[in-house]
This record gives sequence, C-alpha cells and structure tokens, in this order.
Amino acid sequence: MNLSPFKLDIDELVADYAKENCTSLADFKRVWMAKKFSYIYEGRPKTNSGVFMQSLFLHCIGHMTSQSSLPQRLAGLYCLYCLYECQPYKPQFKIYLSLEECKQLKDSVVMAKQNGVLLVPALVKRMLDKGMFLFGFINLLSDNGEKQVEELTEFQNKRAKFACDKLFVNTQVESYMHMDLGAEFELDSIKKLSKEYAEAKELALAEASQTIDVEDAKHVLQNDKLLGDRVGEVVKEWDAQKEEFYEKTGLSRDNELAVFENDESGALNYEDDGFDEITQLLLE
Repeated sequence: MNLSPFKLDIDELVADYAKENCTSLADFKRVWMAKKFSYIYEGRPKTNSGVFMQSLFLHCIGHMTSQSSLPQRLAGLYCLYCLYECQPYKPQFKIYLSLEECKQLKDSVVMAKQNGVLLVPALVKRMLDKGMFLFGFINLLSDNGEKQVEELTEFQNKRAKFACDKLFVNTQVESYMHMDLGAEFELDSIKKLSKEYAEAKELALAEASQTIDVEDAKHVLQNDKLLGDRVGEVVKEWDAQKEEFYEKTGLSRDNELAVFENDESGALNYEDDGFDEITQLLLE
C-alpha cells in the first residue's frame, strides 16, 4: 500500500495554511475548502482500511507534535480533527495516541493558550468528549511499523465487536433486530384470508341483491385496501427501518461489525458536492 500521495496532500495542506501565518480554525476551513480536501478519500484503498486511516492520523500527529511553527502545528491538529470527522467508515476509526503523544498534545494546548489561541483547548476537549482517541503505550511515530498499525486496528475492532456482543446477546433488542415481521404476522395467511373474506362479502351481497334492496349495504365493498395489503405495507416499512438501522450502526444481520467500503467506482456517497459536512464541522 503506497500512502505517499496521501501524505504529500496533507503536507501541502498544512504548508498552505502555515504560509498564511494563520491560527484559526475558520482559516483552516477556508484552505480545506479551496483545495476540496474531502476528496482525499476518493482514492482510498479497498482493503486495510485501518492501516490507511491510522497512517493518515499518524502523519497529522507528526505535524502537530513537531518543532515547527505554531501555525503548522495547529494545522496538524485541525487536519487530524477534520480527517476523523469526515472519514467514510462506520464505525469510525479512532485516533491512536501514545502516552508520549498525550503529553505533547497537552503541551500544545498550553502553548496555544499562551499565544491566545483559545479555540485549541475547546477543540481538544470536544475530541476527548466524543471519544475520538484510542490511548496506548507504543509510540508509532518512532517505530513507524505497519504491523503495529494493523495490530492496533485489529485490537480496536475486537473491542468494538465485544461491546456489541455484550449489548445484544440474549436480549429482547436482538430478537427485534432480526425479527421477520412477515413471518410473525403470517402475512401469506392473512393475505389469503382477507382475499377470501372480500370475495365472500361480494358474493353474499350479489346473492342478497336478487331478493332485497342492498343499495345501503354496498359501502362494505368500497374499502380501498384489503387487510393483507395493509399488513404487507407495515412489513415493508419494518424491513426498511431495519436495513437503515444496519447501515447506521455498521452491524450486519449476524451482529458482525461492518466496515463500509467504496463501491467499485470508488466514489464517495456524498449527498452533494457542496462539502456541507466539512462546512458544518468547521463552523461548530
């Protein structure tokens, strides 16, 4: 996996921001939007997604903890935050941070306060509150080992799967997650019975009309839908909501965590080309 082009893109973004000697998140947003940087995920690999994301995070951390200028270090932090929020994976990959890097992050907050950049403490607090970090001991910046990134990703996925198993095992929630509403209602039988009932009503009314006036009783045949059809619509809505739940949570029908990859075209599923997601993200 050659990640050099992605890292060069990050380097250019950080350099363009640092050139302007800016310190605000709003200015970083402007540079990001000008470069249409959300498209960095267009060329992401189809496999080893964890390695890919941790490598991008790691490169940003390198800028954030370097001995470079304040704007460049801030750009590393801002880019780290935005890459996390805009990643196309569900569940999101957390940012691995070693103990040493935690101390450096704390130093960065202190330095930002001293230079009057009060947004940085609030941003770091938001990242901590949202649980964006996965804390550990190994300093990947020093070791720079792909194997360690893979092990870290595997560990994270195991923890997430364990949590899902504990949450859904032997619970009523699990039965609802996988319930076949059509089978529960015996939909085929209901449709058959409701059709037979409608035909019986029609036949009975036709026979009665031969001997008496049934004009006032014809309204019983004017129902728009059969009971079976109405139940069928409820079942379809249930199935649609269940699929939406699977998509939003990243769970499969077997309670397996799913990582959403690109389709064969490699296109991201953005709702539009206006980059609304990053606009909202950076305006918060």
